[in-house]
Amino acid sequence: MLRALILEDKEESRKALTAIIFGRFPEIKADAAATYAEAERLLAQGEPPYDIFLLDINLEGANSEDASGLRFAKQVRATRGYEFTPIVMITSISHLEMAAYREVHCYQYIIKPFVKEAVISVLKKLLERKQQEERHYFVFKKDGINYKVDTSDILYLKAVPRGIAVVLRKEETKVPYLTLRNAMEKLPEEFVQCHRMYVINLRYVEYFDFVNQIIRLRGCDSGIEIGGTYKAELKKRLEEL
Repeated sequence: MLRALILEDKEESRKALTAIIFGRFPEIKADAAATYAEAERLLAQGEPPYDIFLLDINLEGANSEDASGLRFAKQVRATRGYEFTPIVMITSISHLEMAAYREVHCYQYIIKPFVKEAVISVLKKLLERKQQEERHYFVFKKDGINYKVDTSDILYLKAVPRGIAVVLRKEETKVPYLTLRNAMEKLPEEFVQCHRMYVINLRYVEYFDFVNQIIRLRGCDSGIEIGGTYKAELKKRLEEL
């Protein structure tokens, strides 16, 4: 779940932006502020942090020399952890657009009155960018060739004689001379060892039974055994999902 902070003083525009996000982007949770002070409060409470900011560059009562949306964007940039977070400026004053680009390195801007399709297009690009940034790859060598596999395609890994097998959604490949321990060092946190012979991708867990010590993954015909040594850690990780 991604989080967005909207700063827009016009109620109609604020509700419209929120409705677009709610209707087209269920993976984004939007918090909306009508004033600078309210946006400051949301920023201070931002835990987990915001992933996207949509800011009206010229709030009610602010003149062009003191554009409150722009001031808030500067505050965002000065806040630890938000140095590179995408900021989208909402503006109806063309000469403020370049100021936004220069001063706060905004990702994009939306002209008011905004067109729904334009807002959707900007948000889609931001989501694609975020997904690309979060993508992880498992790199291994086989037959003298380096391979790179998107870890989101890996269901599980299993130990086999003289190596491991990487079981993907559509295929299985054997990687010689690599142990599960070595593989774990290259994998992101959603991978956990459930047995001395198996490492699973938690994102694919469909069913688990700690009494009978079995776990099932989406896309797998058979269950995977849970080893007693790994039971406690696996249970903890599953509870965190």
